[in-house]
Amino acid sequence: MMNHHTIIVSSIAFFFWFVISMADFDSLQDACPTSTTEQQQTVFFNGLPCKNPTTIIASDFKTSKLNHGGDTENFLRSATTVVTAADFPGLNTLGLSISRTDLDVNGMVMPHSHPRASEMMFVWRGSVRAGFIDTEKKVFQKLLKEGDVFVFPRGLLHFCLNAGYEAAVAFSVLNSQNPGVVSITDAMFELDSDAVKVVMGRLISTTPGMNTMGNVTSHGFDHHL
Repeated sequence: MMNHHTIIVSSIAFFFWFVISMADFDSLQDACPTSTTEQQQTVFFNGLPCKNPTTIIASDFKTSKLNHGGDTENFLRSATTVVTAADFPGLNTLGLSISRTDLDVNGMVMPHSHPRASEMMFVWRGSVRAGFIDTEKKVFQKLLKEGDVFVFPRGLLHFCLNAGYEAAVAFSVLNSQNPGVVSITDAMFELDSDAVKVVMGRLISTTPGMNTMGNVTSHGFDHHL
């Protein structure tokens, strides 16, 4: 029969084995840009295939996909461009993605979450009200000016909206090469439905100072509070 000491040692060993086995594997080489060769995929695995190391070039580590703003001519007056390892080869195996959010006046990104990543947002232009909701239903939000940074914890619903009188732009870094997006409103309602308008109205009305700002109007939102 195993003695008490042996049981403790075995339990500790199992715990460390479990933690290690659940962690992401580190890259075993300096870089692993995504292979973009057009071949039919016959083997599926967690990640993207790497280029032949002899074919890696400096261009693999540069992207210009966030140089230009997205199309904000839509109901929400916003556009988000996400760049992952599938689009930017140099990100492969680094556990990173990047994005750009454009917010026209009155623009908003509706509540959503990233199941596999935390997000760090940097406001490049304009004023942005950003916030998230924790599992206790408590809202954490701040008014961000140019140069400010805000963090959205992994898996929590978060949102942002233009809090100024001119177009706003923010850039984000997410700590997963495939963060994923879960949008409650997109999953449950049509984008221009009354239910979505109510959510938008409530977010604005409960944001300190927003319901008294002249730039946030009912035009395009149709508040029903």
